[in-house]
Amino acid sequence: MRFATIGALASVAPLAAAAAKTERTFAVLHFTSNQFLTEGPMDPVVNPGGEATHYHSIMGGSNFGISTRGDDLLSSDCTTTTVKNDKSNYWVPTLFFQDPKDQNSFEKVPLDYMNVYYFFEPTNSTIEPFPVGLKMLSGNSTTRSPPKFGGGGNLDPSAGPVQPIQWICPRQNYDPPSYPVGSDGMTAGIQDPNNNGAGAGFPLYDCDGTYSPLRQDIHFPSCYNPEAGIDDYQHNMAWPTTVDGLQTCPAGWIHVPHIFYEVYWDTPSFKDRWTPDGKTQPFVLSNGDATGYASHGDFISGWDQDTLETIINTCDVGTTGMENCPNLPGGKNDNKDCTIQPAIGTMVKVSEVLNALPLNVPVTGWGKGGVSSGTGSGSSEPASSSSKSVVSTYSTSTAAKDPSSSQATKASETTKATTTAEPTSSTLVPTGNAFLELPNESISSPAAEIKPTVTAAAAVEVSAADSSEAEGPYISTVWDVTTVTSTTTVLPEPTSTPLRRRHAPLHSHGHFQRHLYSGFAGRR
Repeated sequence: MRFATIGALASVAPLAAAAAKTERTFAVLHFTSNQFLTEGPMDPVVNPGGEATHYHSIMGGSNFGISTRGDDLLSSDCTTTTVKNDKSNYWVPTLFFQDPKDQNSFEKVPLDYMNVYYFFEPTNSTIEPFPVGLKMLSGNSTTRSPPKFGGGGNLDPSAGPVQPIQWICPRQNYDPPSYPVGSDGMTAGIQDPNNNGAGAGFPLYDCDGTYSPLRQDIHFPSCYNPEAGIDDYQHNMAWPTTVDGLQTCPAGWIHVPHIFYEVYWDTPSFKDRWTPDGKTQPFVLSNGDATGYASHGDFISGWDQDTLETIINTCDVGTTGMENCPNLPGGKNDNKDCTIQPAIGTMVKVSEVLNALPLNVPVTGWGKGGVSSGTGSGSSEPASSSSKSVVSTYSTSTAAKDPSSSQATKASETTKATTTAEPTSSTLVPTGNAFLELPNESISSPAAEIKPTVTAAAAVEVSAADSSEAEGPYISTVWDVTTVTSTTTVLPEPTSTPLRRRHAPLHSHGHFQRHLYSGFAGRR
């Protein structure tokens, strides 16, 4: 999301230790290039010490590895963030193009660019820095079911089921619409009722808008439970509720920044490789998801806490970038060459054609793999959606040693990765009102569906047997609309972000206002 921040961008006075914060401030974390730090089947949040169930793309500190902890990240030699003292890691499942002419042909979709918004919400307490090493996960990596909230977004548990995941697809026009009219989400995605360019699930048409390609949106909860601790991502986070206009965490919990991933994928590069028909689309996530419902993100904090505290209390630079915060401890990071070898396997190259997704993960959902709804992880279909069984040309038979990362090197020396015919399923638990993923447990039935009730932000422990799918608050990030009745032109701020852009740096159609004040933001 590239747009000029409306109004003056200036530092705000430091907050008193016990004073309520009555206005939202924010700063966008940029990255130094459109290249990930590393990629591979690694997930130290859900699968610490071993091979993950699917392939990921990772940004952040260079000491990322299969057993990464916060202290490891603080000593990273470099980072892909534009703030030197942020060595955190941010990662998502990788997007692939499945060739409609050959269902056993997969190509990695290049990254266009990525942003992480840091929102410092109005609150009746104070917002504190993330504990070093805090692990978070938002999203449900195994679901193929449409979200209960529908196509829009919601982050407030009191307003309905939380849904922090959306896909944004700007188009030149929306006739035909990106999602079928009246879709129930079982065979295609669901339109956001407030935004023609957004919805739940993958859109069925090419994202040919002026300003951006397909965008993956992921919001994270902002209430931390210190009793659960930094490693227990299944129970340590919850979504705040709104009380008298202020974000409120459960008693004894700590209010931390609300982070929001925007991942822009270069899908227009494939526009001549498929013909939209209003029924199917060619993109799949590395976890085998053909629906887009199983989008998710992971985070481990590697922040220098004094730096993050300074940003929380004094920085409101908006989209001009966190690197432009006044009096930024450590300063701006100009290193554009921070990459490491993966601790497991090798990175898939752009334009490299695979016979199946990495780790032979089967493609399921919307009729593929025999699954039209449900979790999709219980499919007995072969490793591709076609009738012919194939084995991925991607291999994790050897663990690569990473000379630039002691953590990754140590992990590669002690772990042997194996390639399996199918990925291990995960079980989801709705504890803490965040979407959770438990490793190495199978889901009994792909059609089984439990509907947990979200009542408040206070976490209530639920056993893995109680639910196969978690739900969360919805956030609606609006990118584009079909009809514009009034337009306010905002002159762009110059941006120093050294990223390749195929789109204009300024939106003149009110995107900034709608992003902050409509949908989930307006309710928060």
